[in-house]
Amino acid sequence: MITTFEQIYDLLRSKTKKRLVAAWGVDDHTITAASKAIELGIVDVTLVGDSAMIAKVCEEEKIDMSIFTIFDYKEELKAIAYAIDLINAGEGDILMKGLCSTDKYMRAILNKERGLLPPKATLSHVSVLQNPNYKKLIILGDMAVIPAPDLKQKVAITNYVVNTAKALGNTMPKVAFIAATEQMLEGMLACVDAAVLSKKCDRGEIKGCVGDGPLALDVAISPEAVEIKKLKSPVAGDADCLVFPNIESANVFYKSNSQLMKGVKQAAIMVGAKAPCVLSSRADSIETKLNSIALAAATAK
Repeated sequence: MITTFEQIYDLLRSKTKKRLVAAWGVDDHTITAASKAIELGIVDVTLVGDSAMIAKVCEEEKIDMSIFTIFDYKEELKAIAYAIDLINAGEGDILMKGLCSTDKYMRAILNKERGLLPPKATLSHVSVLQNPNYKKLIILGDMAVIPAPDLKQKVAITNYVVNTAKALGNTMPKVAFIAATEQMLEGMLACVDAAVLSKKCDRGEIKGCVGDGPLALDVAISPEAVEIKKLKSPVAGDADCLVFPNIESANVFYKSNSQLMKGVKQAAIMVGAKAPCVLSSRADSIETKLNSIALAAATAK
């Protein structure tokens, strides 16, 4: 089972490389991250965008432009659409947001005629954290796409985090359904949904994992908390995956790790589309972008 991002890199170097397609990939952040990914041997890269802008960045950053496959599109919207066409045509395995705005990127992915979302599919967000205070990677959802997931959407989120864990070599991941308490409080929707999801795991309606909830965050990941509270659970204290009740709790957990804890490494991708989609912020470090590219490559079919 993979427990670090370095091990993900090693895994990718041992396999046939996936191809990353950067939509409107004309900025220094995207091009630098993509060049480093090529240098690490984890992906091949296609940039779709204004070749003059790409050449300028490569010159400024001292990057050999020939390492990329480049499709010259002078207009942002046309570049995004063509990047998605490449994925649909099987000429790319991973989509990455370049300098384009998030709303234009998302609209193109969701476009009913030319987009990447299969009928009735649920688009979601999966994040992976490597925290020096935890013995393995933490896989969580959903911190960026579904604001207040209903039960059906929570089932989809669970399947996505389980599939991600399996792509990283975990054959039977332990999923904690997070709430404010491990007590079964009927008046708290997070607890009720967590209990239903847990039973769905027990009965094989959610396959390929061991699930339990409701679990407060402390008992989900701390063996000491489990011992103190005398909780009996196949997941508590050893969770691989955390499914949060809403976007606020997942987002705060993710950013608390990144902002308050030294040594945390992280990655995030959108899932549910025909290919994993990297949606990075300009505020993300190059390391986070690289980890996100690696995660996308590891989960791409």
